[in-house]
Amino acid sequence: MISLPLLDHSLRTRQTAGKTQVYDPLRQRWFLLTPEEHVRQLLIQHLIKKAGFPAALMASEKAVKIGTVTRRFDLLVFNRQHQPWLLAECKEPGVAVTEATLYQLLAYHSQLGCRYWLLTNGLQTFCADAGDPQNIQWLKELPVYEL
Repeated sequence: MISLPLLDHSLRTRQTAGKTQVYDPLRQRWFLLTPEEHVRQLLIQHLIKKAGFPAALMASEKAVKIGTVTRRFDLLVFNRQHQPWLLAECKEPGVAVTEATLYQLLAYHSQLGCRYWLLTNGLQTFCADAGDPQNIQWLKELPVYEL
C-alpha cells in the first residue's frame, strides 16, 4: 500500500438544484459529486499537482469494449508516445479495495495494456508495475512520470 495525501487537494465545486457538482478538468464538464467521483477528482488533482503528470495526457471515464460489453474506466494516463501507461480504478471510501477491484482493473487492462495499475478508495491506494507480466511488482510509491 502507498500513502497518497489526497485530502490535501481542494476541488472546484458548485451547488446546482440543491446538489453538489464537481468540475472535472479532464472532461471539462461539471459532474454530480458522488463519493466515487470525489475520489477520482482528488486522485486527478494529486497526479497533476503533486506528481507532475500532464493533464493533457490523461483521460477519465472513457468507454472501452471488453468482449461484447462496453464499460468505462476511471482514469488512464498516457505516456509521451500516447500509449496507455497507468490505469487507475477508483472506488468510494466505503468500498474496500479487494481482489474484485483488481479483477475489474484487469478487465480494462486486457484491452489497454498499461505498465502501471493503481487501485484506490481514497483511504487505501495500491500501485503495481506490470511491465513484466511474469513478475508484477507492488510499489511503495507512485511511479515517476516518464519524460
